Amino acid sequence: MTPEEVHAATLTLDAHVDIRWPDPPDPLADGPMRVDFPKMARGGLRAAIFIAYVPQGRRDEAGHAAAAERAEAMLRHIRARADGEARRFCATAAELEACFEAGALGVLSAVENGYAMGHDLSAPARWKALGACYLTLTHDGHNDLADSARPKPALGDAPAEHGGLSALGRQAIAALNRAGMLVDVSHVAKPAMLQAAEASRVPVVATHTACRALRDHPRNLDDEQLDALKAVGGLAQITAVPSFLRAAPPGQDSVASVEDMADHVDHAVRRIGIEHVGLSSDFDGGGGVRGWENAAETAGLSAALLARGYGRRELGLLWSGNFLRLMRAAEAAAG
Repeated sequence: MTPEEVHAATLTLDAHVDIRWPDPPDPLADGPMRVDFPKMARGGLRAAIFIAYVPQGRRDEAGHAAAAERAEAMLRHIRARADGEARRFCATAAELEACFEAGALGVLSAVENGYAMGHDLSAPARWKALGACYLTLTHDGHNDLADSARPKPALGDAPAEHGGLSALGRQAIAALNRAGMLVDVSHVAKPAMLQAAEASRVPVVATHTACRALRDHPRNLDDEQLDALKAVGGLAQITAVPSFLRAAPPGQDSVASVEDMADHVDHAVRRIGIEHVGLSSDFDGGGGVRGWENAAETAGLSAALLARGYGRRELGLLWSGNFLRLMRAAEAAAG
């Protein structure tokens, strides 16, 4: 098979795509965002997890209530992007696989930042009922669940607050396990990430990260963290954020390519094995590299990986097979 044929035959799932909020552009139009349905169709991106992102704010009752309202409004909006035919909303692994077999585009959702939970341990069950498949425990800035890899001094953050997970954070992980939602450890401080991997009954995932051995960035995972993911059956998904992949020249922004992404994939695969590595873009949240600037160029990343010697099976694992395994594990552990 040619690289184009292998790409076309692969269930390509971008596991982290941000949307503009409020007032998102029409995803049916080929518009200003890096991901919309026309670009997905042109690039052979068969499914995307669209993100209900909540920025970190004041940790009081009003702040938590506003964050929860925003997250749930975004989840309802994402679900409404699907028409049940050409675009199907998928809340389970089986639904996503059936969507791919039917030739439809898959729409999935997740919540980014446990700040949206506040202290409400019933939130994961509500979010799962709306279709969300994972929760990213923190964003930039500590919240009441865990320490962040990037504290926000403007919000009064010390370098560390909980020493990793808080007691509430451990309860939140248990609630996520019961609800059938995955625990995303992207953005989470190293101690909290390692504690979450141990605390969760289901393998954890870092949905948008890269390798600290190649790029010393606070959002990247070092080899000890990669090893911890392997030990629990988890997954590190290399993402297309240039600053995670390459250091910037002095006074300039980082610039990276699909080859840089492939370097990080190679390192993670050598360290922990193909079964524990995946892919994502973080499009419309900072992602975009030469060769994969938007969803219409998705085949560029597949081509770069195939040129490195990954075969059809390996490409399938990287794009979706490993994430589907975790989705099934979360479904099996729910209840």
